[in-house]
Amino acid sequence: MTNRRGFLAGLVSASLLPAPSWADVGSPGFVTAAKTSSGDFVLVGLSDHLGELFRLPLPSRGHAAAAHPTRPEAVGFARRPGTYALVIDCRSGEISAQMQAPEGRHFYGHGAFSADGSVLFTTENDFEAGRGVIGVWDTKRSYRRIGEFDSGGVGPHELSLMPDGQALIVANGGIDTHPDSGRAKLNIPTMRPNLSLIGLDGTVLDIAEPPVALRRNSIRHLDVRADGRVAFGMQWQRDIHTTPPLVGTYSAGQGPVIAPENAIWRNMHAYVGSVSFVRGGTRIAVTSPRGGVVVELDADSLEPLASHLQSDVCGVSTRDGHVVTTTGQGELFLDERRMGQIPELAFDNHLVAISG
Repeated sequence: MTNRRGFLAGLVSASLLPAPSWADVGSPGFVTAAKTSSGDFVLVGLSDHLGELFRLPLPSRGHAAAAHPTRPEAVGFARRPGTYALVIDCRSGEISAQMQAPEGRHFYGHGAFSADGSVLFTTENDFEAGRGVIGVWDTKRSYRRIGEFDSGGVGPHELSLMPDGQALIVANGGIDTHPDSGRAKLNIPTMRPNLSLIGLDGTVLDIAEPPVALRRNSIRHLDVRADGRVAFGMQWQRDIHTTPPLVGTYSAGQGPVIAPENAIWRNMHAYVGSVSFVRGGTRIAVTSPRGGVVVELDADSLEPLASHLQSDVCGVSTRDGHVVTTTGQGELFLDERRMGQIPELAFDNHLVAISG
């Protein structure tokens, strides 16, 4: 029988135990969803040097993941219009919690943690009302849903916590969808994409829309620099032979800055799959799996500086200033240098950096 002294000693002992961290699973640099050659779907952890550290099962195709800022815990999101998100203990591979979109909602494949990791924010579709929603989940109570607020637009896709930890930046793609119609786009003639800057309490602080002529340029993906500058990538919803610029930047309180016209946009086949600040924040790297190309732009002028071909490339991130990319053939690149290949894996859309 445990006496009071033993009980208190146990509490003291437990308090002295180090909290689990990403170091417990090899300090991975990235997580990404993938499909195996046998048709299974997995979440993969990669080292800073792009070696595989772990591979954990997913019940269906994943899209992106959110990595907890300190705990070795990743949330794998289903591809739109999926309704699940799995919280995976990356030490054991076990599912520690399962998030289910409320009735009448589906996830858009992305999420972002608060600075202290106590809250997870998710992009969602209220598909009967045709409005975007940000779900709020308490990570300390098994990812229990504790609230929601409007995303500031239609079709919210990627979101990120701003560097001050006080607001979210949300890419509202502007495209209305409904699960009964699969992935069909229901409102192309009237779509209005935007970037919404939203306080963590749901207060809309700023909304930035592209010019009227670019209203069919769906804002989908983004990255945030340490000074709060946002880079975003778009997907043109008209004739791909007349593709406009597909990249822009935004700073709070200012309208979006769109990249200049350039023949390089046609090479991207109207589609930016992922975006990341690179080279210490002086450049923006964007990928196009449809065009099989990686493009780097000057972060200030948005003039293209370099490009190279990579078949079926989509995931992009940065490490030590370099450009890190993944492909649907299981290839891993550092800048233009092929670092290796995991031939039984087809990497999915996004390569998520772990800061913990």
